[in-house]
Amino acid sequence: MKFLEEIEVRGKTVFLRVDFNVPLDDNLNIRDDTRIQASLPTIKYLLQQGARLVVASHLGRPKGQFNPKMSLKPVAGRLAELLPGTRVIMAQDVIGPEVDKLKAELKEGELLLLENVRFYKQETDNDPDFSRQLAQGCQVFVNDAFGSCHRAHASVVGIASFITEKAAGYLLKKEVDYLSKITHNPEKPFVAILGGAKIEDKIPVLESLLTKAEVLLIGGAMAYTFLKARGLQVGKSLVEEDKLEIARQIMKKAEANRVKLLLPLDHVLAASVESREVASVAENYPLPQELMAVDIGPKTIAEYKHFIKSARTIFWNGPLGVFEVEAFARGTIEIARAVAESGALSVVGGGDSIAAIHKAGVADRISHISTGGGASLEFVAYGTLPGIEALK
Repeated sequence: MKFLEEIEVRGKTVFLRVDFNVPLDDNLNIRDDTRIQASLPTIKYLLQQGARLVVASHLGRPKGQFNPKMSLKPVAGRLAELLPGTRVIMAQDVIGPEVDKLKAELKEGELLLLENVRFYKQETDNDPDFSRQLAQGCQVFVNDAFGSCHRAHASVVGIASFITEKAAGYLLKKEVDYLSKITHNPEKPFVAILGGAKIEDKIPVLESLLTKAEVLLIGGAMAYTFLKARGLQVGKSLVEEDKLEIARQIMKKAEANRVKLLLPLDHVLAASVESREVASVAENYPLPQELMAVDIGPKTIAEYKHFIKSARTIFWNGPLGVFEVEAFARGTIEIARAVAESGALSVVGGGDSIAAIHKAGVADRISHISTGGGASLEFVAYGTLPGIEALK
């Protein structure tokens, strides 16, 4: 895979895929421009090198329909603010004669932002003809959209077949460099922390980590599928009944591989998530039938911290409780602080884990915060992604 600085772009039309899937408020104002900021180094480098820049992204899930609420127009406005002196042109479409004309008229150091690529169903279908039309008039393809690299979509994968010169941008390279430290010979001890609601979303990454990590710390709702698979009664806690056998197999594999797979020792319980208040903390089973687990308890926090403290490599994805509710956030916040204080090479991915890192005020002490939760999970699971393979 080539890197941005290894190719000549002056005077060439460059198709740049970024991840500008930013949150918008009801008035279509950008609530958080982190993803735009993340690709600025690549954008600025290409403009300074005299590229004619065509930028593409998705926003939301318009499901192949033109939806003005998911237009990239607010992003064009923000880009113009962040790139003073640069002419930022907003296309009204993604492909077609008008877009081709705008591409042909681009001057060196100018930027054309295409409309939301997912306004076309052909984008998610990875349609070859749509890919060819995206590539029309472009001589170079640069991918800086790590958060979309696990999707075999037209603007991520298909387009690469129609443009000979291709490379990774700064953000994509940084993601691959850090995640490779997790997947290839991580420094020991390697501690992985997995939370969130579902085992289903994390089966491949669990399988992969069982061959790499010494310790797996499990939290969040997914822990209760494991606990029920051990024959324990977990009250109203969320359980994936159809994944109990998979949970048993994962625990057997952990034992066979001598991986410590740790589950919560105690549980913060509530009547419901909506109640927003703690009912009790339980250490013994069965958990009360009318209550559900919403966070890890103090004993679990202490045990997990013990293993985090001695780690040299840490990978974390997913909160350890119903983090968005203040009363149920303590476990996730405490673990965030422990990861920051560990001194280990730490990689954190997934929106809620990242929110916890920021809420705990320790973002500057994490080695790498991944911009793609799903993409980082898949990279750790498989060691590569469709969007990365397309650049090779």
